[in-house]
This record gives sequence, structure tokens and C-alpha cells, in this order.
Amino acid sequence: MTAYHVRRTLPLRVEAVRQFRRRRTLVAFAFLLVLPWVLVAAFKIGGDPGPDGVPSLVDVATSSALNFALFALFVSTGFLLVVAVALFCGDTVASEAGWSSLRYLLAAPVPRARLLRQKLIVALSYAVVAVVSLPLMSLVAGTAGFGWGDVELPTGGTVPVGTALGRMAIIIGYSLVAQLVVAALAFLLSVTTDSPLGAVGGAVGLVIVSNILDAVTALGSWRDFLPTHWMYSWMDALQPEIQWAGMAKGAAVSLSYAAVLFALAFRRFRSRDIVS
Repeated sequence: MTAYHVRRTLPLRVEAVRQFRRRRTLVAFAFLLVLPWVLVAAFKIGGDPGPDGVPSLVDVATSSALNFALFALFVSTGFLLVVAVALFCGDTVASEAGWSSLRYLLAAPVPRARLLRQKLIVALSYAVVAVVSLPLMSLVAGTAGFGWGDVELPTGGTVPVGTALGRMAIIIGYSLVAQLVVAALAFLLSVTTDSPLGAVGGAVGLVIVSNILDAVTALGSWRDFLPTHWMYSWMDALQPEIQWAGMAKGAAVSLSYAAVLFALAFRRFRSRDIVS
């Protein structure tokens, strides 16, 4: 007879398989992997975009695979990736409560802190894969549609492929950090409510409200504390010389919010009555 040991309860591989088999996981990844090909088809049908008076990534989206990947990341950062991250982190606990299976997991017995930690690790892992899969698939689709070459900047000039790949790694890394606040809020809501839709919708709603407030210039420097104010600071990596100030501030804000929200999630779950 095998003795009970806390570390043997709810292994990560078991939780990873359980979450992977959920329909929302497969649908989310399918959408993220198909989107770049849809964008390539749209550009092929509509032709090369012309300048609209304000230099932007869409003007050079078809210049190369790297340009296309940057454009795909730009149009997805503010909403699509937010939804994907919120979905993985907001559904993980709330769905168990909604299915009335959460109390059975705890009766296994799985300690509450371990159950929450295992679910958070797997949810964040899937969120990372989701954020990374979009630009990677965009590189594949962009290579097939527009070929390989240097990055053309909207303001003029180019960045060599070797340098651009390093910049792309920085951009993806910063995007992951910027999405942490969304993941943390969705996770906090997930341990607070039995409704996965409420947890996911609440996190997405935060982003929408934050973007609205960020557009109110009368708030001045107060906007610096909004969780989405620095979401696009990764574009500073596209300058001839990388500008780190914006990304450093954005990372500090996101990590600070995330630390507080994750701590509240664990505290809330430890004291919550599990009846479902």
C-alpha cells in the first residue's frame, strides 16, 4: 500500500492533461493558430496596404515575415491575447466549482495551497504558449506569404534579420510580462466566483475600462498606474536603439499588480467555503 504524500497529489501532468482536454483550450489554440493565415489571405485579397498619413506597422506589414509577425502581435495585444490569457487563468478554478467537482478534488485529499498552485502553474503555462504561438505561427504564415527579409520600420530604415530576431524575443518576453496582470485578476476572480464566464469577463472588462481611462488625457500622470498604459511599450524595441524606460515601467507596474492579485487569490481560496 502506497503511503499518502502531499507531493504526489494532483501532479502537474494530470492537471495539464485535464485542462488540455477542455474544449476552450482547443478552440483558443485553434483560433490563435488560424488567425495569421486569415490575415495573410486578407492582405493577398486586398493588396498591399497604403500609407494612411500616420506611420504604423500596417503600412509595412507585408514587407517580410518579421514585419507581418509584428503587425499580428500589434493587432492582437489589446484584446485577443487578453481574452486568451483571461480564458486560461479565469476558467481553471471556476469551472471546477461550476461542475461541482472542486470539493471532490480537495477531498482526495489535495491541500488547498497545492491545488491552487498546480492549477496556476498549468494555467500560466498554457497562457505563455498561447502568447508565444501567435507570433511564431505569424512568422510561418508571413514567410509563406511575403518571404523572409529585414524588418522595415514604419518611420523609415531597416533592422537586419539577426538583430530583428533578438528584438522579437524581447518583444514577446515583454508581452508575456504585460499580460501577467490580466492573468492575475482572472485567477483571483476564478477563486471568487463559480462562474467561469464571470471570471473571464471580469478580467477582460478591466482591460476595457483601463483602456477607456487611459484615453482620458486629463488624468495626466495618473494614467501611468493603469495596467494597460504600458501594454504597447514593446514598440520601443523597434527603435534604432532600444528604449528601455517604457518597458521597465510597464514591467514594474504589471509585476506589482500581479503579485498583489495572486496573493489575494491564495488568501481568498484558503478561507473560502467550498460547497460546490
